[in-house]
Amino acid sequence: MTDDRYAHDVLADFSIKRGPAVLPKVPIESGMVVEVIADGYVGALVGFANGLMELEDRRGSARAFPLGSGYLIDGVPVELVKPAPKAAAARKTASGSFAAPEQRARTALASRIYVEGRHDAELVEKVWGDDLRAEGVVVEFLGGIDDLEKIVADFAPTSDRKLGILVDHLVPGSKESRIADAVGRGKYGKHALVVGHPFVDVWQAVKPQSLGIAAWPTVPRTIEWKHGICETFGWPHEDQADIARAWQFILSKVTNFGDLEPALLGRVEHLIDFVTVDQDA
Repeated sequence: MTDDRYAHDVLADFSIKRGPAVLPKVPIESGMVVEVIADGYVGALVGFANGLMELEDRRGSARAFPLGSGYLIDGVPVELVKPAPKAAAARKTASGSFAAPEQRARTALASRIYVEGRHDAELVEKVWGDDLRAEGVVVEFLGGIDDLEKIVADFAPTSDRKLGILVDHLVPGSKESRIADAVGRGKYGKHALVVGHPFVDVWQAVKPQSLGIAAWPTVPRTIEWKHGICETFGWPHEDQADIARAWQFILSKVTNFGDLEPALLGRVEHLIDFVTVDQDA
């Protein structure tokens, strides 16, 4: 019986050659276990810099490898690539508002906020400064409010140029409340808003817990309040420089709105709304 040389399929012993397989791209992440195909090295990813990933084996020995192909993840060939950039978390300001995107400096509004007391103004700047700059609101320091009616008249607020004023110790029956009422009844009362916190001093607007104390001490009326506080805490209080240093310590404990009492938070937010929102719209 002779062999039929033509009965055999000459292509049967050849496989079809295709291009290289497309490997799945896997972004690297800390802790992932990688096997190096070339030498079987297995390690967990512990670092990445300058295009090199650092793998640490179970003995604690580390080696650096470039990104790309030549690796196995769970026995599957992959191409390792840089991790996808994470979306930046929305930043919040100290007042709790979402920070506006970076933008060119805004032209200041005609409206203004006056704040009685240097310490009050510094506290407002620390917590609400970002919001005020985003709105274009300028805050000005007010030394006192005895002449507030004249100050308001000099500013001459209008519907397009409002004036908000934050004062200390605005409680019923106080001198401050009588002055605020007079402004409200006056010629410019519709476009000038006077609000205030109930504290003896703005220092008390900082929550005691933020200072690590149970409560603010009670100071007799015969003793100047700031001096009494410093004396109770054992802080120097011989001159104004000592008082200023005490305030800077207190201010340093304020990181955001959560360190302040609601009685101040609500008043400042009210002022910002008053000078930025068109009440007639």
